[in-house]
Amino acid sequence: MDDTGCRGFFLAPVATYHRQYEALRAFFIEGRRLHDIAQQFGYRETSLRSMVCRFRAQVQAGEVPPFLRNRLWGDPSASLTPQNQPSRSRQSSPRRAR
Repeated sequence: MDDTGCRGFFLAPVATYHRQYEALRAFFIEGRRLHDIAQQFGYRETSLRSMVCRFRAQVQAGEVPPFLRNRLWGDPSASLTPQNQPSRSRQSSPRRAR
């Protein structure tokens, strides 16, 4: 089965919040270099560095980043503490927002 279009959804996102999410994920989860991530997602390296700093500050302050509001936790005021994060041990399929 050809999943090229599906792969493109993740590797070359078009929506702003989706691009931010994937860029931050590439930095924090995959450990990629800012330069490479910026090139892939169409950011200037300085802009991406600022985005990383803002994201860190939001997490440390317990604020929910804009791309997570009403999606993952369902409550825009929910904090980013481990008890509010989905379990990584459970491998379930993504759920649609209601």
